[in-house]
Amino acid sequence: MGTEPGAGATASEHMAFRAAQELRDGDVVFVGIGLPNLACNLARATHAPGLFMIYESGAVGAIPERLPVSIGDPSLVTDSLAVVSQADIFQCMLQRGLIEVGFLGGAQVDRWGNINTTVIGDYAQPKVRLPGSGGACEIAVHARRLLIVMRMSRRTFVERCDFITSPGHRMNGKTRKELDMPGGGPTRIITDLGVLSFDATGEAVLTEVYPGVTVERVKDACGWPLKVAEELKTADAPAAPVLRLLRERLDPKRLYL
Repeated sequence: MGTEPGAGATASEHMAFRAAQELRDGDVVFVGIGLPNLACNLARATHAPGLFMIYESGAVGAIPERLPVSIGDPSLVTDSLAVVSQADIFQCMLQRGLIEVGFLGGAQVDRWGNINTTVIGDYAQPKVRLPGSGGACEIAVHARRLLIVMRMSRRTFVERCDFITSPGHRMNGKTRKELDMPGGGPTRIITDLGVLSFDATGEAVLTEVYPGVTVERVKDACGWPLKVAEELKTADAPAAPVLRLLRERLDPKRLYL
């Protein structure tokens, strides 16, 4: 796609580009709507033409001719290998360990990669009632690798989630191994400021910042004392051809960007 730097990449473009870099050619990906959807289609259009995309609505091996606006978008059916029931997606593919990469986001995430999409506040008397799990809990439990894509603020990156909808590496003092969870758990949290990875204990560590972003700015946006990698990297900016692809071909109506 070329290597010349792109001018004026937005935070959303950085997030989509960085998420796409986590995908390998041939990966089987459980695709969500939003920036993860854009990232998958970007990866397929660049370095991972063999990306195998599965959508919760039942589209298997989807090759959408345009960017889908929902998991029920008719563009997912065209040229897909199969359209099956949600039960088949979850029971025959996800729970059998066939999904290599899952994408999730949420209202809250903590240092262990636990995600809340259920309630803000007390469960019985919440301040905000959120959409709930859908398939998110199963994706977090079974996917071999989990990528979390969220914008970073003290409101979303919290010391303790009000409710754990989707488990990370450690929940209420117990590890995934102790809870007998088959999937690998979160590997990256891709934010609008940089990228967090997870250390051997399962705790999130800042490993990359985007060009022009300082460590202090990232720490100020985090609700817990954030660990910083000794060898902190500056992430590559999207090259000009990538930005043109995002803006002109993949998302010309700026649905996600």
